[in-house]
Amino acid sequence: MNIFLDIVQVQLSKMVTFSYIVGDKSSMNCALIDPAFDTKKLLDMIKKRGYGATHILNTHCHSDHTAGNAAVKSSTTAKLAIHFEDAKRLSAILNKAFSMILGGNSSPKPDILLKDGDIIQIGSISLQVIHTPGHTPGGVCFYTNGNLFTGDTLFVGGVGRTDLPGGSMSQLLKSIHEKIYTLPSDTIIWPGHNYGLFPYSTISDEKRSNPFTMKNQ
Repeated sequence: MNIFLDIVQVQLSKMVTFSYIVGDKSSMNCALIDPAFDTKKLLDMIKKRGYGATHILNTHCHSDHTAGNAAVKSSTTAKLAIHFEDAKRLSAILNKAFSMILGGNSSPKPDILLKDGDIIQIGSISLQVIHTPGHTPGGVCFYTNGNLFTGDTLFVGGVGRTDLPGGSMSQLLKSIHEKIYTLPSDTIIWPGHNYGLFPYSTISDEKRSNPFTMKNQ
């Protein structure tokens, strides 16, 4: 357990998207996960807590998780990171169009291309990249100190949709069972959307009650 770990879950104003501030109280550095909307609110929260943003981390390329990349990057010195398999989709024409429709801007190119097993250091906080394809080819989760930020791979009582280009339900369930459900059972699940009765869960609870994954265990 890292006593300096500070997690702030922020439900954004559109599409019940969750963004996260992951702060390190020892260095006063932080990462911002999936800044899609309400970037002024997110930046004000970071400033109020006294953090300097060093990283923007995207769990995947979809606009409802990336439409705020440009605004945050232009206001900070944070480096933008996404899995290499989603990097091209991040700046695709369709993604740019959806970002603008949602009130954001097209994302700048990433500074860091992630792969499975990479470690992102935020002060004393180590975030491990876990590649979980299925929702998108380059979907990832970020794991640290018993906390897992799952993006659109796993929700509270649900899973990410797989009917968009690059999606695969069989691959998504494989990612969940082999990459997520093998983590310690008390790991906290921090999802990318507020689609459940509660804003977060645990691996043990999802293994026991998630209807989309129970029948496949």
